[in-house]
Amino acid sequence: MGVAPSPGAEPIGGMRKSTRWNRVRRGAPTELADFLRDSARTYGSATARHRQMPDFLVIGAKKGGTTSVANWLVEHPQVMPMFPRVQRRKSPHFFDINYGRGADWYLSHFPTRLARSARRRRAGLAQVGETSPYYLFHPAAAARIKETAPEARLIAILREPVSRAHSNYFDRVVAGTEDLPTFEEAIDAEEGRLSGVTKEWLAVPDHYSFHHDHHTYLARGRYAEQLRIYFEYFPREQLLVLPLEALKNDASGAFRRIEDHLGLDHHAVDLGARNAREGNPKILPETRERLAAYYEPFNRELTELLGEDFGW
Repeated sequence: MGVAPSPGAEPIGGMRKSTRWNRVRRGAPTELADFLRDSARTYGSATARHRQMPDFLVIGAKKGGTTSVANWLVEHPQVMPMFPRVQRRKSPHFFDINYGRGADWYLSHFPTRLARSARRRRAGLAQVGETSPYYLFHPAAAARIKETAPEARLIAILREPVSRAHSNYFDRVVAGTEDLPTFEEAIDAEEGRLSGVTKEWLAVPDHYSFHHDHHTYLARGRYAEQLRIYFEYFPREQLLVLPLEALKNDASGAFRRIEDHLGLDHHAVDLGARNAREGNPKILPETRERLAAYYEPFNRELTELLGEDFGW
C-alpha cells in the first residue's frame, strides 16, 4: 500500500521537490541559479574520486512511466537522491547526450562514499541511480553503460506503442519542440527528419540529433530492436522489463518487483503517478488502426524476445 504525498511538496518537471526549494528557485535571479548549478558541478567533479557510479539506471521508455518510478525510488529510505539533493534531478543525460563530458563530470552528480556510509548506517543500504528514457532508444547508450557502469542494475518500463507515440507527440507540443500541427503529420515526417542519422553517427560522443531525441514517435515503440542491443552487453537478469500496465493495475506489486531487482527492502512509498498529462485529444480511430497494424510484427518480436506477451 502507498502512503499520501509528503505535505509541502510539489512536482517540478515530474520530480518531487520541497516547497522551500521551489520558493528559492523561483525567487532567485537566473544568474544566481546558474552559478549555484555550475558550482555544484565544479565541486562534484573536483571530488569525483570520493564518489562512485550509480547502482541502477531506469532507461526508458519515454512516456512509459519512468518519472513515476524515479519518484518512487527516491522516496525509498535505502535510495539516495542525486547530488546536490536539493535539485532533485532525474538524470544528467550522460549516456545519451553528455558522454563527452567524461566520467568525473558524471560522478559529480552522485553522493560521496562518506554520505553513502552515513545513509547505510541509518537504513542498512544506500543506493543511488538516475533515469533517462532516452537511454533505451539511443543506440550507443548500452555500450557506454557497459564501459562506465557495468554493474548497474537496469530497469525498462514499456508502454503500448501506439498510445506511447501519441502521448509523446503531445508532450513535445507542450514542451515547444514540435511544430507540426497534427500527430499524423508528425509520424509521416519522421522518416525524413531522421534522414542521415545513423547508429554510427550517433556513437560519436559530440554528435547530437534534435530530431532523433524529440521526433522519434514511431521508432521508439520498436522495443525489441532496442532491447537486443542491451542484451548484447548485459545478462538478461540484469535488466528488469515491466509493462506500464503493471504500474497502473498493481503499483504495489510492480514496485516490489523493482525493489527485489535492486536488492532493496520492501517499503511503503507514495505510489501515485507522476508527470502524467491529462487532456490530450483522442487518437483518431483510423490512425490507431493504422499504427496497430504497423506495430503488430514488432510486438510479436518483443513477445518472442522476452517470452512474455504484454497483450498489445
